[in-house]
Order: sequence, then C-alpha cells, then structure tokens
Amino acid sequence: MKNQTINLLEKAQNITEYWSPKVVGEVDDCYVKIAKVKGEFTWHDHEEDEFFMVLEGELTIAMKAESVSLKQGEIYVVPKGVLHKPVAEHECTIMLFEKKTTLHTGQVKSDLTKDISQQL
Repeated sequence: MKNQTINLLEKAQNITEYWSPKVVGEVDDCYVKIAKVKGEFTWHDHEEDEFFMVLEGELTIAMKAESVSLKQGEIYVVPKGVLHKPVAEHECTIMLFEKKTTLHTGQVKSDLTKDISQQL
C-alpha cells in the first residue's frame, strides 16, 4: 500500500454541513472522522467509547453529571453508555475516532442523524 499523508484541516475545508462527519481514514476496526460543528447536537449515547479532538475552535461536551470544555489540540473520551451532547457556540472542527459499528446518534434518531453511507 502506498504511503499517504492526510492533512485534516485541508480535508475539513471541503465540509459544508455541520454535524456531518466524514471518514478520512481507518485504524483497525475504527474510523477516523472529521466534522465541522456549530450549535447543539442531539443528546445520545453509544455502546462504545467515543474519542473527540478539537482541531480548531472550542467544543463543550455536555453530560448529565458534568460538562467538559475542549480547546484546540485537546482531547476527551466519552465513555460508552454516557449520555452526552456536543455543543459549539462558534464553528469548530473536530476529529473523532469511532468503531466502524458506532451509530452516529446511537439509538436516538434525529434530523441530524447520518448513516455511515453519508459519512464515507
């Protein structure tokens, strides 16, 4: 396989829709995704851990017990089963690591839900 580098910020320039992650790579049984986000997402949880990294901007991950605020270059892993809602007051670019079987909004269906075909 040919060596290939991926510039996440360059890839993010092509994203025009908020809360619509795009797969940019694979690591074993996980997808590496990037997304632009702004406003509030849907309350949801997953059967797997979910890794967030802020590439640009700031992101708050609201959870029932607490909220975590992330700035550029910071990461947070939402443990499986924890109800959470990402929020970005201003446009924010994030990277996600998720198992290939992870559903975008878990078992919750909303207008923001994207299936994997929309993320590839």
